[in-house]
Amino acid sequence: MCVGNAKGLLLPNATTDKELSTIRNALPSSIIVQRVEERLSALGNCISCNDHCAIIHPDIDKETEEAISDVLGVEVFRQTIAGESLVGSYAVFSNQGGMVHPKTSVEELEELSSLLQVPLTAGTVTRGSDVIGAGLVVNDWVAFTGTDTTATEIAVIESAFKLNSEFGEKEKEKKEKKEKETKS
Repeated sequence: MCVGNAKGLLLPNATTDKELSTIRNALPSSIIVQRVEERLSALGNCISCNDHCAIIHPDIDKETEEAISDVLGVEVFRQTIAGESLVGSYAVFSNQGGMVHPKTSVEELEELSSLLQVPLTAGTVTRGSDVIGAGLVVNDWVAFTGTDTTATEIAVIESAFKLNSEFGEKEKEKKEKKEKETKS
């Protein structure tokens, strides 16, 4: 239903005022939270992003595209992944890497990687599901997958998102330090 990154969170117009208020109160004031009027209201299925770029469904409204750019602070690209328009369902990105639909061509994988400026891997989750976004939530230091995700899939996810790397630990420490300074 929603999509976000370290800078902002976009919610569908069906979000009630009470829900909006609860979400705003739960997040730091530096995170912009905004409702968008969009016909394609399952935003998480139609948008995949990190802190720098967003890939969006080709039919998203121009106003929503502008909100994605403004609220999330990202460069926006209209794209399909392996011929699928629901890019948020078939791809997940972080600032360290990404995973896309297993039938993504090598050429498309290279093009997407160039746009996003992160390495990408084609793969599956939860015992072979190509609906990556339904079985994987990830940030720069941790991933959560469906309980049926195999050991091989987990190894691919850890590698694709650099989750067992020294870089991830250093980034986590920097972010935690920054959050402490912000709260002070």
